[in-house]
Amino acid sequence: MSDKGARILYIEDDHASRRLVERVLTSRGYEVYVASEGLEGINLAREKSPELILMDINLPNMDGREITTRLRSLPNFSNVPIVALTANISPGSRELALAAGCTGFMTKPIDVATFPSDVQRFLQGASDKLTADERSQHLELHAQNLVERLENKVRELRSANKRLMELDSLKSDFIVLVSHELRTPLTLVSGYSHLLAEQVNNKNDLIPAQSIAGIAEGLQSGVTRMQEVINEIISVVRISSGTLDLSLGPVRLTKVIGDVADTFKDVCAKRNLTFIVDDFSEMPLLQGDGRRLQAAIEHVVGNAVKYTPDGGSISVMGRNVKDKAVDIIIQDTGIGIPVDEQRRIFEQFYTLGAIEHHSTSKSAFQGGGLGLGLAIAKGIIEAHNGRIWVESDRRDADTLPGSIFHILLPIQPGDTPPMI
Repeated sequence: MSDKGARILYIEDDHASRRLVERVLTSRGYEVYVASEGLEGINLAREKSPELILMDINLPNMDGREITTRLRSLPNFSNVPIVALTANISPGSRELALAAGCTGFMTKPIDVATFPSDVQRFLQGASDKLTADERSQHLELHAQNLVERLENKVRELRSANKRLMELDSLKSDFIVLVSHELRTPLTLVSGYSHLLAEQVNNKNDLIPAQSIAGIAEGLQSGVTRMQEVINEIISVVRISSGTLDLSLGPVRLTKVIGDVADTFKDVCAKRNLTFIVDDFSEMPLLQGDGRRLQAAIEHVVGNAVKYTPDGGSISVMGRNVKDKAVDIIIQDTGIGIPVDEQRRIFEQFYTLGAIEHHSTSKSAFQGGGLGLGLAIAKGIIEAHNGRIWVESDRRDADTLPGSIFHILLPIQPGDTPPMI
C-alpha cells in the first residue's frame, strides 16, 4: 500500500520530542497528530483512526506498554502498527514492549536522516519478532507489571477517596462552625434590636442615655463579630483564587508587633497570660504589606492564646537571618500539636480537636473560630514569598509541651528566604 499522506499518531510527554518528530514527518507528507499522555492518545486514536502509532514508553499515568495493551483490545486496532519510540534501552525493555503488543521498537534520539525510512518500513508491514519462549516469558512479566500497577492505582484511589472523605467532613464541620459563629452575633443583634424597639414603644417620651448606650454597644459587638467571620471567609477565598492584593511598602516590625501586643493586651490580662515581646528595634525594614502581615501574625498569636491555658506565657521574638530574612518566632506554653498534624493545621477548614467542644469565645482556652486563621496566615506569608511552620513535640494537655511557630519573611519581597 502507499503511505503517501498516511495518518500517524505520536504519544509523547516531552514537548521538544513531539515537535521534532512532527516536523520531520510532516515535511515528508504525513498527517501527524500528537498527544502528551495516554488517555488523550487513546481518544485521539479512536477519533482519527491512524495508520501508524508511535509512542514513548515512559509516560505519566499510563505507560506505553499499558496503552498498547488497551489499544489492541479496541476494534480496528488489532493490526495497526504500534511502534515504541523510547530512550529506555534497559535490558528487557524491547522484549516487554513487543510482548505487550508493540509492532516494533525504536530508540531515541532519532536519526533525522533515517527516521522517515524506518517509519515507512513499519507502515509497509515490517515488524520486530520475538521467539515463542521470549514472548511467553515477557508476556508473563508484562501481566505481573500490569497487576502491580493496578494494585498501586487502587491504593492511590483509596488514599484519594479517604482524603476526599476527610475534606467532605472538614467542610461539613466548617458549615456547622460558620452557623455557630454567625448565630451568636445574630442573637445579639436580634436581642438588642428587640430591646431598642421596646424602649422606643415605651410610653415614656425620654429614653435614658445609659440604656441607649448599652443597646448600641451590644449591637456594635454583634455586628463586629459578624464582620470578623465574613472577613475571614473573604480572605480565604482571595488566597485560594490567587487574588490577594498586597500594598507593598516599608514595614517596621517594631510597630507591627507592638500593635499585635496591644490587640491581645486585654485578653492576656483577663486570662492571666504573660505576653513577652522581644526588642524588634534592630530588625531591618521589610518591604511588604504591613496591614496584611499584622493580620497574619495576629492569627498565629491568636492560635497560641487559644491553646495556652490560663496562667501560661506567650513570647514573640525576632532574629535577623543572614541579612536576607527575618524570623519571627512565636512560642507558647500550651498543649502542643501532634507531629502528624503539624502540616494539616495550615489547611483550610482544619480545626484541631472535635467541633463538639467549640466555644463562642475565640480568646477562651480551646475557644472557638472557623479553623481559617492559620490558613489565612500561611496564604499572606507565602504571598510575601515567605514560609511558616511549627515545631512541637506532641499534644498533651497535662504536661503542656508548647509550640513554636516560625514566620520567615524575606527582607525584599522578590527574594527567597534562606533555609534555617
